[in-house]
Amino acid sequence: MAQAAEIRAFVTGAARPMFDLLAPQFERTTGHKLITTSALPPQLVAKVEAGEPFDVIVLSYDVEALIKKGLLDPSSRTVLGQIGIGVAIHTGSPKPDFSTVEKFKKMLLDAKSFATSGEGSSGRYVDSLVERLGIADQVRPKIKSGGPGASAKMLSNGEVDFVVSGLPPLLGSPNIEWLGLLPPEINNFLVFSAGLSTRAKEPEAGRALLRHLASPEAMAVYKAKGLDPAP
Repeated sequence: MAQAAEIRAFVTGAARPMFDLLAPQFERTTGHKLITTSALPPQLVAKVEAGEPFDVIVLSYDVEALIKKGLLDPSSRTVLGQIGIGVAIHTGSPKPDFSTVEKFKKMLLDAKSFATSGEGSSGRYVDSLVERLGIADQVRPKIKSGGPGASAKMLSNGEVDFVVSGLPPLLGSPNIEWLGLLPPEINNFLVFSAGLSTRAKEPEAGRALLRHLASPEAMAVYKAKGLDPAP
C-alpha cells in the first residue's frame, strides 16, 4: 500500500449523497483520508479560481471549463453520469400535467410557489429556461431555493407546490414523488464529472480516488441514486 495521504475533495451538493456512500470504502481499502468540502457549484468554482488548495473536484456539470482554464489536469477528466431535469411533488398532491411545453408553462404560471436548486446546476438551467419561454417575470417571484438539500426539504414539508430539478438531490427525503422528466425539447441533461487539480498536493492519491469514482461498483451506486450513464 502506498503511503496514506489526506485528499482534499470539493464535492457539489447534488453529488454528495453518492460520494458519501463511496468514500468509506475508498478510505478502508487505500488507507487514505478524505477531507470533503461541499457547496453549490459556483461556490466551489470560486474556491478553485481563488487558489484554495484541493486535490479532486466533483461537479454537477462538465469540468471541461476548468480544464480549459488550466485549473484541472486534462487527462484526469472523469465522467460519472448525467441527469435530466424533471418534476417532483409532495406525496398525495395533485399531479400536474407538464407533458408538453405549453402545459409545462401553464404549470409554472398556475403554481403558488415551486422550488429549484437555485445556484445549483439544474436551478440555473430552470432560470434560463423560464427566460427562454418568456415567462420569467411572472415565474421568478414564485421560485424558492437555498443551499444543498433545500428544495427537497421544502417539498417534503409541503412548503411548495412542486420541485423542478434533477432526481438525485431528492432521493432519500420523505413524502416526495418523482413524476418524470420535462419534454425533450426543453430538457437539459447535466453531466456529473470530476477532475484532479493541476496543483494537487496528493496527485497519485487523487487519481486513485478518481478511479474509485469511475469503478463499476460506483456506477451501480450512481444508478441507484438517479444518475444515468452518460453517452
